[in-house]
Amino acid sequence: MQCTAFSNSVDSDNGRNRREFLADVGMGFTGLALGAMLQRDGIVRADTTDSFETPDGRPHLLPRAKRVIWLFLAGGYSHLETFDPKPAINKYAGKSFSATPFPNPLESPLLQQRARAVVSNAKVREAVTSQAKIYPMQVGYRKYGESGIFVSDWFPHLATCVDDIAVVRSMYTTDDDHAAAGQIHTGRHKLDETQPSVGAWVHYGLGTLNENLPQFVVLGGFRDTRINQQFQSYYLGPQHNGIRLSLDPADPLPFAKPGNDIDPREQRNEFELIKRLNRLTAVEYPDDEKLRARIRSYELAFRMQTAVPQTLDFGSETAETLRMYGIDQKTTEPLGRMCLAARKLSANGVRFVHAYLSRYSEWDSHADLKGKHSAAAARVDRPVAGLLKDLKRRGMLDDTLVVFCTEFGRTPAMETRNGKLTNGRDHHPHGFTIWMAGGGIKPGIVHGATDELGFHAVEHPHYVTDIHATVLRLLGLNSRRINIPGRKRLDVDHGRPIEQIIA
Repeated sequence: MQCTAFSNSVDSDNGRNRREFLADVGMGFTGLALGAMLQRDGIVRADTTDSFETPDGRPHLLPRAKRVIWLFLAGGYSHLETFDPKPAINKYAGKSFSATPFPNPLESPLLQQRARAVVSNAKVREAVTSQAKIYPMQVGYRKYGESGIFVSDWFPHLATCVDDIAVVRSMYTTDDDHAAAGQIHTGRHKLDETQPSVGAWVHYGLGTLNENLPQFVVLGGFRDTRINQQFQSYYLGPQHNGIRLSLDPADPLPFAKPGNDIDPREQRNEFELIKRLNRLTAVEYPDDEKLRARIRSYELAFRMQTAVPQTLDFGSETAETLRMYGIDQKTTEPLGRMCLAARKLSANGVRFVHAYLSRYSEWDSHADLKGKHSAAAARVDRPVAGLLKDLKRRGMLDDTLVVFCTEFGRTPAMETRNGKLTNGRDHHPHGFTIWMAGGGIKPGIVHGATDELGFHAVEHPHYVTDIHATVLRLLGLNSRRINIPGRKRLDVDHGRPIEQIIA
């Protein structure tokens, strides 16, 4: 006997033919992973227009890197006490900017061209800064490696890796508050429409390397809600959001571990029931992106229950590897675990690992910069150096791009609050330093410069989306070919690759 639902070529309820109905029900959701795999292999492809191409998982250009490890130090580390030494601020310490032989940076047109702040806050900042006195460097420097790159004494381990990294000393942004942390990930000021994060664009453009693991992973704990912006996908669809993983070996995937009283067969039956209900709902709401993303997350979470604990199991690592990351010492153990987890996730096919290596309070040194920065650097130095060395010895640095960044630098002047000197530095968006290493990056070079006082980015200045453009280029993506219909992006959103640091 023929089922009445399929007895006619067109379903009488909604006018959908059998082929469409079967596609939605039979392949719509359990087949999503299959569809992604077929797209990645170039077997299927959606219709395209002149202005839009549905990503099929294939790069547009010859890729130099397969994956990205994005190390973010929230709070704004001082470029002056890390990778951009300025002897002039020692020589003219205690003087105003106008008392030096150099152009007064407060009178430079760049101050207004690159600044965008709430008017009242800008006036307060201007009043404070105009009275400020130059604050000398709080740490020494040395040249390291064959490249002779200056590195702060607070980074003795990372200094041994300088011949593998490209230092960019001429970054700038336009927000002087910590919303700049969102800006460096999305490219947009907090007063603008929010854009997807760079990790979400990578996920959207390239898809998966491992069907059992998320492609955009977020590591590190935080409380500030502004950080959520840094791994959200917004109009790209929730399936491209970053997925947070815990480094708790007993529970690495929050809320995904079944209870002790749950039998595996019972859980499989529950998932099968949810799958059937979702299929029925999908027929009625075929364009519900949130539903589709939720179903993807359920299916992925089910697979990750096994894959994630195995990937994040450090039991197979040698004692020498654990020491390399500093996991054998209390100070470096937390971030050492995070960096080792980033390497293991990357090795197992995670496309973009976003690791938060600090909290705002650690680097946000409005007061006691010497004490706070030295302590924060001690936590970061050995784990990051261990990551670079481990990637290199495994041959992974050749196709893994490592980005080390923060949201802005610190001002060359000492901060004054309530009429009192703080022995700290204020937020400084006008010039700061980041570095990159690995897949497709020229090793052992310094690019760009700030002025003599470390205030403005003056030589090869780069807005933060130039970092995004460089990352996408090295992954083989052309951002203008993954635009979304109805979502006009600005030229500044795309940025320009930093060609001088690309090998």
